[in-house]
Amino acid sequence: MAEKEGRYQICGPNAFNRYGFDEQIPTRVYAYNNRLSGEHQIGTVALTLIKVADERLDDTEKVRMPNGQIAVYASRTRTLVDAVYDWSRFNGLPRGYEWIRRELKARRVTAAGLVKTALRYGDTGTIRRMGALLACEKVDDALLRRLERALKPTTSLIAWIPTRPKRGTVDRRWGVVR
Repeated sequence: MAEKEGRYQICGPNAFNRYGFDEQIPTRVYAYNNRLSGEHQIGTVALTLIKVADERLDDTEKVRMPNGQIAVYASRTRTLVDAVYDWSRFNGLPRGYEWIRRELKARRVTAAGLVKTALRYGDTGTIRRMGALLACEKVDDALLRRLERALKPTTSLIAWIPTRPKRGTVDRRWGVVR
């Protein structure tokens, strides 16, 4: 990435494993970056590079690897938001909801941090799902209003878990079918 003058951050299953959300050790390295996209093989390392806009690269932690090199990982909060945002690529839902609940309960992330990250890096579906989840977790209403203000008025509904049919209880505030 350095020779292409690009930036990257390791994300998805690799970050899920790093933060202890998932015990499965991925065979590929997933990375958001601002230069390349696609499947690549460098020596024995299989890479999935996901090209994103420069604004989507941030909220990271630098980690020294056993070989002395520095790897850039998405932060714990960003990883949780990415599990909801990029659910189809990373198979993040419904597991991501449980991870978020567990991290909030253990106080390793804050509701304010999740709201800030969802507003900065999430899309409409991410904001709606995070709002519904945080409302269930009874977070401060001022934080929920921040999420609501970012949404345009709509009557369309989205599924709580996108791979399942839209049947069940409707959360009218967030437009989510559980």
